[in-house]
Amino acid sequence: MPRIVAVAATAALLAACGAPSGEAQPRSPQASASVESRPPNAARQSPAFAGQTRAPRAVSGVAFRTVTVAEGLEHPWGMAFLPDGRLLVSERPGRLRIVGVDGALSAPIAGLPAVDARDQGGLLGLTVDPAFADNSLVYWSFAERGADGLTNTAVARGKLITGSSGAYRLEGVQVIFRQKPSMDSTKHYGGRLVFGRDGMLFVTLGERSIVAGRMQAQRMDGLLGKVARIRPDGTVPPDNPFVGKPGVRPEIFSLGHRNIQAAAINPRTGELWEVEHGARGGDEVNVVRAGRDYGWPTITYGEDYSGQPIGQGITAKAGMEQPVYYWDPVIAPSGMTFYEGDLFPAWKGSLFVGGLAGQHLVRLTLDGDRVSGEERLLVELGERIRDVVQGPDGALYVATDADKGRILKLVPGA
Repeated sequence: MPRIVAVAATAALLAACGAPSGEAQPRSPQASASVESRPPNAARQSPAFAGQTRAPRAVSGVAFRTVTVAEGLEHPWGMAFLPDGRLLVSERPGRLRIVGVDGALSAPIAGLPAVDARDQGGLLGLTVDPAFADNSLVYWSFAERGADGLTNTAVARGKLITGSSGAYRLEGVQVIFRQKPSMDSTKHYGGRLVFGRDGMLFVTLGERSIVAGRMQAQRMDGLLGKVARIRPDGTVPPDNPFVGKPGVRPEIFSLGHRNIQAAAINPRTGELWEVEHGARGGDEVNVVRAGRDYGWPTITYGEDYSGQPIGQGITAKAGMEQPVYYWDPVIAPSGMTFYEGDLFPAWKGSLFVGGLAGQHLVRLTLDGDRVSGEERLLVELGERIRDVVQGPDGALYVATDADKGRILKLVPGA
């Protein structure tokens, strides 16, 4: 059974926001100076509009407890709920497991294709078919290595079957999508999978980090640094923005991305949002729209790991989209969800983003497509947050990225 491992330590949360530990928790939301006090890496850069970075600190005053749902997972990466409340969890080394509603952790599910689990590769994002109750299909992304040693992001699907012994397996497994070209790199696979309201599947794709890949993020003849949109069987929807254009990959929905490890549908608008990794600064929140160019590597905030400007060091250019929000220094974002549950009324409409380098859970308050405030939660855990999803019970579930990672949930309580 799940066990409570920590209360929501009001004092710790307030201390993380700069308030004295003995100060009473506010009864209503408050906003003040930014939660980020470190200087930016690219100090000479300026945001394109007010509130694009370092939004005011927003303290919701919500008391919660963290409950351990499952533990002993090796680098859990993605989570997806089945209709009956069971939770699918991917482990980066190449295992897929189910966490039962009672917290029991299954043995690895049989039937997955081989994954390349070196470095940032492995078994990555997950999603469940909207018609799972009828077809039992689940989808996963993974790093795939070819016979030539080059690697790419791939997406597969299979039917989840429970055997007579209670063991799980996948049947009819098909690889429905492969990122092209493959690269001599073990980084920046992207890997989040999201179904749109129309039943089409979005696939987020990194530009593979190396210079040869980076420079293809805005090229149209390949799938590096793109968001792809495909049918559930992997074929191309006829209404994709570049279908029929010579020399252009028809799977492309948007371009100019770096490494997207967080994506979700905004339930209030139906649009896809994503959060992608920058270099030293430049983590971005974007609203993804058909045919748009999000600028990498021509425009970006932050700087290269060397401390030098990226490209010409510019942050804006005609025809390229500005991020809704950005961080400098980075939080290293991974996983996101829009909260619309009833357990935490004060959080309704908030966007939650996992932080790897930041080792916290970010809550962004939104005003339409703009960020109006930022709060940082779970600071006291000191653990890398790889994914965050809202459960059918209205709780928030987070996966911590470690050799002995765990699944936690946030529930009301003091």
